[in-house]
Amino acid sequence: MTDYLDVNGRRIAYNRTEGQGPWVVFLGGFRSDMLGTKALALEAWARETGRAFLRFDYSGHGESSGDFLDGCIGTWAADAEAAIGALTSGPVVLVGSSMGGWISLLMTQRLQNRVAGLVTVAAAPDFTEDSMWAGFSAEQRDELVTTGRVALPSDYSDEPYIITRRLIEEGRANLVLRSPLPLPFPVRFLQGTADADVDMSVALRLLAHATGPDLRLTLVKDADHRFSTPDCLALILRSVEEVLSRAKG
Repeated sequence: MTDYLDVNGRRIAYNRTEGQGPWVVFLGGFRSDMLGTKALALEAWARETGRAFLRFDYSGHGESSGDFLDGCIGTWAADAEAAIGALTSGPVVLVGSSMGGWISLLMTQRLQNRVAGLVTVAAAPDFTEDSMWAGFSAEQRDELVTTGRVALPSDYSDEPYIITRRLIEEGRANLVLRSPLPLPFPVRFLQGTADADVDMSVALRLLAHATGPDLRLTLVKDADHRFSTPDCLALILRSVEEVLSRAKG
């Protein structure tokens, strides 16, 4: 059953599975929700294994309140920090998908003493700057600055992505690949080689940039951005279990 948490007037929808800690927390992607294949597979695994698990929708996503176009990385990171703080206790293992990978990296900085491990799936750190802004034409940049938004085609919907100037400008305050990124716990980065949204080079850059005693990157040939085939889902679950087995606390 879906419950709701108030975060500074934003109504954040969540589902929580009680069980053994450390808590496993799923952080979804850009314009995705907590009903996605990966989130539900993790929840089913948590119930079968008696593991504590949390999934939630950022504001403007899924069942949470708010307009998606009003959101930005800082807002969604604040949602994640509030949800983890209010709805879990003790050590947590974060599982971040796409944009959720970026937000989970921000959580490792904000919740330093609580993060016991990390798994990312097609992590997209700094994508507003390195993918969106860097990929805009001069005309698109001018339109964004002048009108406050630009429309991009979507591979997942007939409706275009509307990218706001606030999303781009505010994202610059939350970049994680321009300064030290210590990850002092077990970390597993997962990436498909056929991902059309997050290039394999992003995963390699993240691995090279981050520091820690137990960082590993697994590349899956021909896997796409969804990373939701039975084999990919099984790899996610195995990675979470491995991180849990190596995590402290």
